[in-house]
Amino acid sequence: MEHTSRIIDCTIRDGGLINNWDFSVEFVQDLYNGLNSAGVEYMEIGYKNSPKLLNATEPNPWRFLDDNFLKEIIPEKKFTKLSALVDIGRVDPDDILPRAESALDMIRVACYIREVDKGLELVQMFHDLGYETSLNIMALSSVPENQLIEAFELVKESPVDVVYIVDSFGSLDPADVEHQVKKFKEMIPNIQLGIHTHNNMQLAFANTLTAMRNGVTFLDSSVYGMGRAAGNCNTELLVTHIQKPSYELKPVLAVIEKHMLEMRQKWEWGYIIPYMISGTINEHPRVAMAHRASADRDQYVDFYNMVTSPEASLAKEVK
Repeated sequence: MEHTSRIIDCTIRDGGLINNWDFSVEFVQDLYNGLNSAGVEYMEIGYKNSPKLLNATEPNPWRFLDDNFLKEIIPEKKFTKLSALVDIGRVDPDDILPRAESALDMIRVACYIREVDKGLELVQMFHDLGYETSLNIMALSSVPENQLIEAFELVKESPVDVVYIVDSFGSLDPADVEHQVKKFKEMIPNIQLGIHTHNNMQLAFANTLTAMRNGVTFLDSSVYGMGRAAGNCNTELLVTHIQKPSYELKPVLAVIEKHMLEMRQKWEWGYIIPYMISGTINEHPRVAMAHRASADRDQYVDFYNMVTSPEASLAKEVK
């Protein structure tokens, strides 16, 4: 069973949420070559969102991927395929070339449950242009069952290749993941599943393995765990743990050694107490990220009091 798994490395895309996608071309090229040598099947090289729809004032090549730029960066595609993520309402269809003319192989669509219909419209468009597609339903830990059932009625009619279970807040444990996977399999038995985890409670790897053992084939990860807030499941853990002869650990270690030790000095991600707290209370990490950026970054008790006070939960209900 394990041999059917595919790893999608999200270091550039999810890690970019940590450093505003401040990656050098050299790093991205070394990462691509390292992942390719490691046998990793996909590298998510950024967002394919459209700068004009986000009123972007400065160029940000990994946040607004340009096909010509991509071809310069990676003139020779190797074994590792390239993917990009788009958000609902942030991508202009005119900015998407047919797959035959693009360096990208897969386009993944991220959406919340209430926008699944819009997400599937994009999926259909990317599918028609020749791309592999996925639908990544975010913040699953707070989705009511009836909404999921309605959404999956639409998903069944779609040509989408993979549907993702996304633990946006890092609040799921292995039993929760197993429950979600079973639910997804019952509702959409003919569609491949993916898992995207965050490490708020040090469970990203365990949750990913649990999903895989329950038949999920697409596994998101990032090198050295670099991703928003608590980061993701570590690519280096998956390639050493999954029994697949094509996986090789050393090229991933080489990327960490050459680039990422220094990056970790400059930018912070991973298991850190405020992220742990936001995960345990099933909250978006934005409040914890703001706290880490403040002068009170290590006042853990104050942070805990702030996010668990009755006022905080009241404010949550109001919004």
